Amino acid sequence: MCEQCGCQSPQPGGKAAEKNPKTMLLEVNRRLLAANDKQAAANRRLAEEKLGAVVINLISSPGGGKTTLLAATIDRLAGRRKIGVLEGDIETERDAERLRAHGIPVVALTTGGACHLDAPLVNRGLQQLAAKEDRLDLVFIENVGNLVCPATFDLGEHYRVVLLSVPEGSDKPAKYPRAFLTSQVFLVSKTDLLPHFDFSLDEVRQDALGINPDLKILPLAAKDGVGLDAWLAWLETLFP
Repeated sequence: MCEQCGCQSPQPGGKAAEKNPKTMLLEVNRRLLAANDKQAAANRRLAEEKLGAVVINLISSPGGGKTTLLAATIDRLAGRRKIGVLEGDIETERDAERLRAHGIPVVALTTGGACHLDAPLVNRGLQQLAAKEDRLDLVFIENVGNLVCPATFDLGEHYRVVLLSVPEGSDKPAKYPRAFLTSQVFLVSKTDLLPHFDFSLDEVRQDALGINPDLKILPLAAKDGVGLDAWLAWLETLFP
């Protein structure tokens, strides 16, 4: 069991492991992360050199609104930016099929139980995109729904965006700080539901900025299009 994310990872064996299993497990996890980071750097080069793309890693809890946001973004940028998606899920291609219906290339990445994507799996997805497309402006990675594990693993993204939906409560930055510390943009999603939930925008802003003062915070309701202009404007700043 991986101490950092809770997913299964190779375990050391032998007498040394029996004597000091925690130390051995820590060393295995360090090696796994080092290998992951090396592959992540290669992923960035692949995205830049073969696709010319900016890669954005979207993380949120299950139901946070990632797929809905992507669908709205794809529609609004149609004809302006070429977009590809790596769609991460534990099982099924349902979200991938939703996005394919919007006319863009989508590669489904199913983890088979793991609580996050990793750089080797993303590399396979990028290779598939590169085999289909000569150039892309944006590649979105929709990570597995989870605010804990995905925050630990670099996938080769250029930017990380964390979503928190109003029904989840405004205390989540304080509870899951690493997701907000490692992101550049924080999207407060489903703001159309604010009248129906005990959610404080002031509290969530204060907590998030206390963790990461450079975090850009954008409230939006992708389903209704509210706040999408600010999100799209930020995306356009990524291009010279």
